[in-house]
Amino acid sequence: HTRSYESFTKRKSRAEQSREDMDAMTKQEILLEKKRVITVQGRDKAGRPIVRIVGKNFPARELGGGGHAEAALKGYVRRRVTPAIGDAEFVVVYMHSGVDRRENFPGVGAVRTAYESMPAAVRERLHAVYFLHPGLQSRLFFSTLGRFLFSSGLYGKLRYVSRLEYLWAHVRKGELDVPEAVRRHDDELEQRPLMDYGIEASERCGVFDAASMDTTASLHSLRCAS
Repeated sequence: HTRSYESFTKRKSRAEQSREDMDAMTKQEILLEKKRVITVQGRDKAGRPIVRIVGKNFPARELGGGGHAEAALKGYVRRRVTPAIGDAEFVVVYMHSGVDRRENFPGVGAVRTAYESMPAAVRERLHAVYFLHPGLQSRLFFSTLGRFLFSSGLYGKLRYVSRLEYLWAHVRKGELDVPEAVRRHDDELEQRPLMDYGIEASERCGVFDAASMDTTASLHSLRCAS
């Protein structure tokens, strides 16, 4: 009976904390929740929780400038993501498909700040970041500037995944919700494989150019490489 009561008390405490976190969320954080930008769902093949990030869903234009995107990310990660992970080792699956710097990219500075705002103990439990559909642009960016813009702990855990079929080697298929836009982009890459190497351009300009990176480094030579 004592164990049952303690278990009930813990569940009640978590539920109350969740309600308090919801009440404390800003309008910007609630927008991230509605857009399902960052969710904790499913497990990888080792049983680790998955933090799914859908880049296309990020409402950068709606959040506006002035540090709003950065503040929203930090607050949302602290209130919603970190508690959902708990004390477990975890992985991140970032879906880059359909990201456009004018519409839905917060800037590298905001991403870095959100990551570094997590408690050190949580960051240490991050096993890997699976970067789905990176394209040539992002590969070039991270190979040249990634070490300087991100901590070695995060940079060393980055894993490029060019196709969904390769993601399933690490993540349990069926446990991760893949948006239709991501599936369509995966199909397009299958039909036009040269897009992976920047030889055949996609319909959009690559996101990892000078304006989107929130850095003074000049990347104009990389513009519009998919």
